[in-house]
Amino acid sequence: MADFSVFDLAFITQGSNATEALHHSLDLAQHAEKWGYKRFWLAEHHNMVGIASAATSVVVGYVAGGTKTIRVGSGGVMLPNHSPLVIAEQFGTLECLYPGRIDLGLGRAPGTDQRTLESLRRSPLSAEHFPQDVMELQELLGPFLPGQVVRATPGTGTKVPIWILGSSLFGAHLAASLGLPYAFASHFAPGDLMEAIEVYRSEFMPSPQLDKPRLMLGVNVIAADKDAEARRLFTSIQQSFTNMQRGNRGQLPPPIDDIADYWSPFEEVQAGHKLSCSFVGSEKTVREGLEDFLVKTEADELMEATAIYDHTARLRSYEILAGIQRKLNAG
Repeated sequence: MADFSVFDLAFITQGSNATEALHHSLDLAQHAEKWGYKRFWLAEHHNMVGIASAATSVVVGYVAGGTKTIRVGSGGVMLPNHSPLVIAEQFGTLECLYPGRIDLGLGRAPGTDQRTLESLRRSPLSAEHFPQDVMELQELLGPFLPGQVVRATPGTGTKVPIWILGSSLFGAHLAASLGLPYAFASHFAPGDLMEAIEVYRSEFMPSPQLDKPRLMLGVNVIAADKDAEARRLFTSIQQSFTNMQRGNRGQLPPPIDDIADYWSPFEEVQAGHKLSCSFVGSEKTVREGLEDFLVKTEADELMEATAIYDHTARLRSYEILAGIQRKLNAG
């Protein structure tokens, strides 16, 4: 039985703004809680006009404050952009305010471009210290030990669950060696998916946080009442990936009738590869695709990203998906 969760980038759609995007994120989280999703994660990205979750810990607090039971967290905080102490204090504070509901997913990438990294006052070499920073963060969130000089207040003793995020084999090796849960970004970088799963499971070492591997996989899900409707909604994210290849990171565009008129054959292949872990269609179509994917990967949890321009259509997609989860788990 696999858990289903929500991955949200607080997309700013064309013609909208960050305020509306954040309000939509909270509304989605409240619906997701009602529909039985396990967790709701937001991600850190900088200098992107189409994403409103740059101040990730702030948005996590906003969503957690507007919900009651669903777990809320980062998918993830890009740790090379921050000192471990600051993140321990931020997420320790969140855990004090919303006990038992906060997750801390950590990524190694900067989540931005080189010029913006300079504006963050972080060295490009910071990522090389990621394993050491993760272990320092674990210590800061763990119990206070004799001789410990620095403590996070709040933070120390909160034991906020840490996840390692990744899109390559590096994260799989690290998560396994530290005995931490692992989330693979197959929703946009599926190339190393099966090898990363094998590395993580075969190398996993039990830890105080986790006694056996826990694998979460990112997938794109666009569900609608009819296949044709879902395929049209999917053209928004297809346009976005094509625009990124063209060097244009804009806001989420509205869907179009024929994506073939928008991209070149080469762009179609490129976007198709990055979006290969996508399940688009009616309830029946998506259910059959997810069922095959779960059999293939034996994932413990799916983190579903649903980049749909219209908020009502996005809610409907997650509602359909919640019904699919109930049927899959019942089966």
